[in-house]
Amino acid sequence: MSSSAMHIARTGLDAQDTRMRVISNNLANVNTTGFKRDRAAFETLAYQTITAPGAQSTAETKYATGLNLGTGVKVQGTARIDTQGSLTQTGNSFDLALDGDGYFQVQLPGGDLGYTRAGNFNRSPEGLLVTSEGYQVMPGITVPTNATQVTIGTDGTVTAQVPGQTEGTNIGQIQVASFANPTGLQSTGDNYLKETASSGAANLGIAGEDGRGRVRQGNLEASNVNVVEELVDMIETQRAYEVNSKMISSSDEMLKYVNQNL
Repeated sequence: MSSSAMHIARTGLDAQDTRMRVISNNLANVNTTGFKRDRAAFETLAYQTITAPGAQSTAETKYATGLNLGTGVKVQGTARIDTQGSLTQTGNSFDLALDGDGYFQVQLPGGDLGYTRAGNFNRSPEGLLVTSEGYQVMPGITVPTNATQVTIGTDGTVTAQVPGQTEGTNIGQIQVASFANPTGLQSTGDNYLKETASSGAANLGIAGEDGRGRVRQGNLEASNVNVVEELVDMIETQRAYEVNSKMISSSDEMLKYVNQNL
């Protein structure tokens, strides 16, 4: 019995260690633009059925509950919490935030497409709207080199004011990608997500339509990490880790007693 208890406690240690890593990553990215916090989900391991419910206890009676012993816990997976982060005004005309659901589409190296909530964009020497790493925002937007002002509407329409013209020139429209199951997107680092079979294919459309968020120029979305909540979760995880560690010590003492006295 004691050895089984040690094994169960060990699975608890592993699970709480993983949860602490998730919390640590959330806190590390508290100031990361557009970051969405993760949550660790747990599930029980297989149960050992010693006595099945309904089994015959005597010739005339049956067990009402039976005897099932659990074998521990494991981390089922991590779920991304896609709640809206607060919008911070920057005044930079190429800083964009999505007020609502959806993602900006970016062309990654090798031709792959990535999706992000981080809208801290810049203008390349060629005039293209790009990320801080130089990845092109899709569909491509080319800003004239002599543009004196760039205005981006809430629907993603981009207009540029150039010398000699009284009205702005429409130079394109930033589209927003939506997914049937956004939590199925795979995090790849550098604030990018990739499409998976679970997320479904990206559906590009106009910002503000069909449930997509609106574009807010001159703003950036902060992370949705609540430091106080994460610290509470961290304390809870630490206490659970300590309890599982004490369980291993107690099981070890029980085994020692049996070996020395029986």
